[in-house]
Amino acid sequence: MSDLVVSLPREGLREALGDIDGVEFVEWELDTPAPRERFDIVVPPYWGGNRQLASLSGVGVRLVQWQSIGYNGVERHLPEGVPLANAATVHEASTAELALALTLAAQRGIPDFVRDGLEHRWEAPSLPSLADRRVLLVGYGGVSQATEARLAGFETHITRLARTARTERNLAGEEVEVLGFDRLTEALAEAEIVILAVPLTPETRGLIGAEELRAMPDGALLVNVARGPVVDTDALVAELQTGRIRAALDVTDPEPLPQDHPLWETPNTLISPHVGGDSSAMLPRMSALIRRQIEHLKRGESPENLVIGEWTE
Repeated sequence: MSDLVVSLPREGLREALGDIDGVEFVEWELDTPAPRERFDIVVPPYWGGNRQLASLSGVGVRLVQWQSIGYNGVERHLPEGVPLANAATVHEASTAELALALTLAAQRGIPDFVRDGLEHRWEAPSLPSLADRRVLLVGYGGVSQATEARLAGFETHITRLARTARTERNLAGEEVEVLGFDRLTEALAEAEIVILAVPLTPETRGLIGAEELRAMPDGALLVNVARGPVVDTDALVAELQTGRIRAALDVTDPEPLPQDHPLWETPNTLISPHVGGDSSAMLPRMSALIRRQIEHLKRGESPENLVIGEWTE
């Protein structure tokens, strides 16, 4: 049996994977002509964007292993018939950590304390806790479940909401109720903290618009670790400018956020530059996923996380 041919970008994956019997690794950033006529697995660069996938046209590729959980817009550039797997299991923990960090920072006034410290100013306001808050998780996939697990010690009251109403078990093994999108406005009206972690799809684009933002109670916090277009940016800016609600955003629309964008100047707003999944946890988890995919292909099995296309041997 010939070796599997796996292309990797220059991101440390080759060193992390080491040598694997029966596998030939090839470095390819997808910004030059393909160094082989066929690949069993192509791993594109993490920060290359969707357009880089057009480089696969005319190349024999059995599987593209994407390095992000989200894959919105990929199909516009991925050659027809090429299967793609996303990076579920890689980014959930890191993104959940940041969701919790943004929530705690916004609740406990950390951005103001940093600014006060730079000016040697001592202010001691009374601030909202995370304990006892009503938290709404919008989307109940891996990121929200990981966020819920990390909220477990903070004594919050959690409501879960996703596209389809259902009952399922969370990571702690507890049976929990998940509301459907038809209950979104009602759930927003009851929430003090709203954490968005839905994939970007035609259904979720603009999911949080002017009406939904108006439904949120005074002082409520919107945390977005999903994708920027899940929220109507103009509506969010208008609502934040009143000072009525607050926001902590790891993603924006547009992105990167231009220096002169009004979102930078809105009160009660904390912005991080889309760093939810890019932490020290990424490389070892991505390497582990690639190893598993290699083993699946060696055994003639379907790969994990297949989100586009069908698997055929």
